[in-house]
Amino acid sequence: QVQLVESGGGEVQPGGSLRLSCVASGRTFGLWVMAWFRQAPGKEREFVAAFSWSGDSTYYADSVKGRFTIGRDNAKNAVYLQMSTLKPEDTAVYYCAAQGDEKIVRITTTPSGYHYWGQGTQVTISP
Repeated sequence: QVQLVESGGGEVQPGGSLRLSCVASGRTFGLWVMAWFRQAPGKEREFVAAFSWSGDSTYYADSVKGRFTIGRDNAKNAVYLQMSTLKPEDTAVYYCAAQGDEKIVRITTTPSGYHYWGQGTQVTISP
């Protein structure tokens, strides 16, 4: 089993910054791909960013490209999301996800491509 724990959410003003973290524990062997998704009230869960340990590759949604940066700590099996120039439309619950199939090393951008999920952390951007 794998457990994912997010932290770092909060409330900030537009233009502010937040740094989210996601730590994986348990049977983490074979977790090549980890990602961030977000879901606003009444909206579909959408892809934000992802990292693959295969080739240290990253991928970002167009809506956050240039503002968000994904990072990792290999020793801690952790993935981070540095968010800057935050906008009200960034308000959502942010979820950490892990692919869960040791044979899958390519990044996917749909929720169905991920097996393990964290509990979510609230990010609120308000004036």
